[in-house]
Amino acid sequence: MLFLTQKSVCLLALTSVALVAAACDSDNNSGGLGTTPPPPATMVTFDVTVSNLTNAQPLSPIAVIAHQNTFPVFEIGQPASVGLETLAEGGDNSALLAEANAVAGIGDTVSGAAPIGPAGSETVSVTFDETTQGLMTISVSTMLVNTNDAITGVNAIPLADMQVGDSVTMHSVAYDSGTEANTEAAAHIPGPAGGGEGFNAARDDIADRVAMHSGVVGQEDGFATSDLNGQHRFDNPVAQITIERVN
Repeated sequence: MLFLTQKSVCLLALTSVALVAAACDSDNNSGGLGTTPPPPATMVTFDVTVSNLTNAQPLSPIAVIAHQNTFPVFEIGQPASVGLETLAEGGDNSALLAEANAVAGIGDTVSGAAPIGPAGSETVSVTFDETTQGLMTISVSTMLVNTNDAITGVNAIPLADMQVGDSVTMHSVAYDSGTEANTEAAAHIPGPAGGGEGFNAARDDIADRVAMHSGVVGQEDGFATSDLNGQHRFDNPVAQITIERVN
């Protein structure tokens, strides 16, 4: 037979209370097994600077896309997407950015704030999860607005090996999006040399493919119906693009 003194009973009671309290405290602190929140993602930021090298070809607000290399913004010899056509004919980058945002593997998309005039430049930043950097690339696109459908930019520049402070500078050439005939008529040029129509869904350029741009002809070279002149010509390269990892 077990005999318990009053002191033993008190000690047992206190021990039971302590065990229950400890169990409750443990539950409150842990929130249950397997519920430890993951650490916050480490983000990286890249600055993209575009400088206009032309004499009289403003560049439309730039479209900058950080994406995995499975999303080509343009491909030489292939038809332009509707988003790229919209940018190339009217300088509006919203449809192109929407196309990008609808695709898996997009890190970030950013629009420039305004057109970039001759000798001007603009810097924008894209930010994404550092764990995706190994597959991430950057593409930049913009329209030469005193043309029918000329664009410039770079496509899928790899970022995998870039550390903080690293940068790469490229010079981009002019491409013809192949979606609008190069009439050089004010009615079809959205820039200050024309003030005409921008995007038109009809594709009247028989090429219908992205290719190197042959350049502006203009009135001075005998293109009687052209509303462009010698100042609107451009030699390649037409833009300087610098990509820098800043954190």
